[in-house]
Amino acid sequence: MIGSAIYRTHTCGDTAEAVGEDVRLSGWVHRRRDHGGLIFIDLRDRSGVVQLVFDPAVDADSHARAGRFHPEDVIRVDGTVVERDQKNRNPNIPTGDVEVRVRALEVLSAADPLPFSVEDETQEANEELRIEYRYLETRRPRRLRALEMRARLARATRAVLDDEGFLEIETPILVRSTPEGARDFIVPSRLHQGSWYALPQSPQLFKQLLMMGGVERYYQITRCFRDEDFRADRQPEFTQIDVEASFVEQEDVIGIVERLLVTLAAEAGVTLQAPFPRMTFHEAMARFGTDRPDLRFGCEIVDWTEGAAASGLGIFEKAVASGSVVRGIVFPGSGAGLSRKDLDGLVPLAQEFGARGLVWAVVDESGGLRASVKAEFLGGLTEAVGAGSGDLVCLVADGEETALSVLGALRLRLAERFGLIPEDTWAPLWVVDFPLVEWNADEERWDPRHHPFTAPRPQDVDLLDADPGAVIAQAYDVVLNGLEIGGGSIRIHDRDVQQRVFGMIGVDDEEADEKFGFLLRALRLGAPPHGGVALGFDRLVMLLLGERSIRDVIAFPKTSGGHDPLTGAPAPVDDRQMRDLGVRLVAPPEGTSA
Repeated sequence: MIGSAIYRTHTCGDTAEAVGEDVRLSGWVHRRRDHGGLIFIDLRDRSGVVQLVFDPAVDADSHARAGRFHPEDVIRVDGTVVERDQKNRNPNIPTGDVEVRVRALEVLSAADPLPFSVEDETQEANEELRIEYRYLETRRPRRLRALEMRARLARATRAVLDDEGFLEIETPILVRSTPEGARDFIVPSRLHQGSWYALPQSPQLFKQLLMMGGVERYYQITRCFRDEDFRADRQPEFTQIDVEASFVEQEDVIGIVERLLVTLAAEAGVTLQAPFPRMTFHEAMARFGTDRPDLRFGCEIVDWTEGAAASGLGIFEKAVASGSVVRGIVFPGSGAGLSRKDLDGLVPLAQEFGARGLVWAVVDESGGLRASVKAEFLGGLTEAVGAGSGDLVCLVADGEETALSVLGALRLRLAERFGLIPEDTWAPLWVVDFPLVEWNADEERWDPRHHPFTAPRPQDVDLLDADPGAVIAQAYDVVLNGLEIGGGSIRIHDRDVQQRVFGMIGVDDEEADEKFGFLLRALRLGAPPHGGVALGFDRLVMLLLGERSIRDVIAFPKTSGGHDPLTGAPAPVDDRQMRDLGVRLVAPPEGTSA
């Protein structure tokens, strides 16, 4: 590790291999223990922790000052590395067999009382406080290791893609606002008052233009920005691995991504086996109720519509007669020991996910049922859905899309609650054959499921006008343990097809030329077939490290509400800045929110 000899000749982690050597170390006071005559200090730097021993017989002044140390004081020591007594060795740390006998000390920086403990990583301060003092949070070894792993994965990404012949190219941060699904962050221009830049949601158009520019293979580890409503695990700025290549088909892109992901996982000590399994969008929805299924466990959705129609239960019979379906999930062994109160509590949970109601049933040891309805209405259920003793069955009657969505969410929530998801298991998956568009009932139009530059399958081009909902896209998502970690597509390289897709989603020629004229012009000047993918780098690092939030692997994250307590962003700017930009604040109309 780089450092001046004024401050260090070794790092704390190096001391394990330096027995008998004189060393100079610098770092933070991690922990102090006063054992009467001797004072023990755990000194920490990025490489790890080592135990220092202050003996008054060696240096009385250093010993006296060590007794007054505060947590996170920054110190420099000179001393000799010696082996610990056998009984005092610590097998839990790499330097646990050695200690440094200190003969000189200098305090480089004293620390005030801390807002939370750095030493005790189990002491979880509230999120707002931890982000406000992020520089303290990153001193915790777990957070520091996340940043180290992030750097290693970025380095490995570059190595893999460099070997594949890709060029790393930066694309602009100040761009034109274009409709890509989410809201843009917009930036006023001082020199062109009344006009605005946008921060890119992705480099989508630029990477396509690079393909049209003959680059053929591009990548970038890039920052992206989306002004979305905030959720627990979403950030307004995030990082993705962006990849694009010319003269490729879907199989080529999938192969490149698999080679990259296998390498990145191995860097984190995780083994992924390629080729990854594949599943069509419609199969994923039918079996798991989501287009990003978690394949680490079963509990697939089953169809009981036919049995429900003949059950004699009015709510089922009416639902089926009106065109609804009855779908269910079996949670093996999960019903045993649940009280009536526990089981009835599943109903509001299903309603939270969008269901009108839920029927539950538990199979007892004799094969009978205790259920939320009379068991006589559930004749043949256990055989039809494959349920056995102790199993819990949850049934939803609704429109097919709603029933699948509800059960997909319920599957994940209850599998976690009942401990059905195996640990240290990795289940990658490609989901393919997505519909090109989906119907927006509120605005009565077709919306692109991915983005408007995704190519339809060649055999489906004639359906663009006749039956848009039947068109299958050349799109693919890669999923790991139930989280989408990337998505991409083969792009449209034919100008006429691009204009037809624009027309299908309600973008007329005038609007298309205004917002995407530069792309349409490029398509007229010799565009190669091309395609690519974007991988969510934050989410991938989070998964491989076993963290539960992307904020845990980002150096300076925002809160779940998009606020930065560290710097106070977002914040008002002064009137002079506003005048220079030709911008002023206008109060929202009465009765509306700002």
